[in-house]
Amino acid sequence: MGRYAQLFDLSGRTALVIGAGSGIGRAAAHGLASFGARVVCADVREEAAAESAAIIAADGGVADARKVDLRSADEVDALIAALPALDILVTTPSINVRKPMVDITEEEFDRVVGLNLRGTFLALRAAGRRMAQAGRGSIIAFSSIRSQVIEPGQSVYAATKAGTVQLVRTLAAELGPQGVRANVIAPGVVDTPLTAPIKQNPAWYQAYADKSILRRWAHVDELVGAVIYLASDASSYVTGAVLFVDGGWTAADGRFTPPL
Repeated sequence: MGRYAQLFDLSGRTALVIGAGSGIGRAAAHGLASFGARVVCADVREEAAAESAAIIAADGGVADARKVDLRSADEVDALIAALPALDILVTTPSINVRKPMVDITEEEFDRVVGLNLRGTFLALRAAGRRMAQAGRGSIIAFSSIRSQVIEPGQSVYAATKAGTVQLVRTLAAELGPQGVRANVIAPGVVDTPLTAPIKQNPAWYQAYADKSILRRWAHVDELVGAVIYLASDASSYVTGAVLFVDGGWTAADGRFTPPL
């Protein structure tokens, strides 16, 4: 049993979590630190990143905070270049504009694509270069069930989430020979600041809960296990994969249970 007990141990590794100021990013950063990683909590909101680092430190972990705007190539490149080491990257930030596609403005399109897809690309590129030079590393990007299934009002967001999957798959194919793994986590409905408007509409919120096989929303802590798995040696032969953490949303067909 001895060697298998160490599969999830992240001691001695440095993890950068972009979007660590809240939601899934904060939970991921805390989880990585709990398994021994030194975590750099990065967020466009410096105070939120510092708060996440303080939570980790209070729990006995090692973390510090950095400000970064994922939309800025200069800031992303500078952040990653300044790290003494980089073994794990987790990137989570996203925004959404819920509108019929025929009503979406060019500015709204550019804003969503600029963060969700271009920003993710910038993080993948910078981390990929750094890890390829080191000959090791695990990159984890967050997509969504919307990379596979859609609903009205989700056109641009869904396109960015599908694009994230293909960016990560390409990076996995290109950097595998250098010892770098790249994977995607695709959550279902999760209670986060991004989904707060849905929670304010009880019928909408309940409809989403009922669509999943587990009949409920996820808590951000329920994404941490997938992050630890993909960051650690437990997934040493996993790359180019999409791990759905969606309560069975994409496995079940429709919202009606027929009489049986």
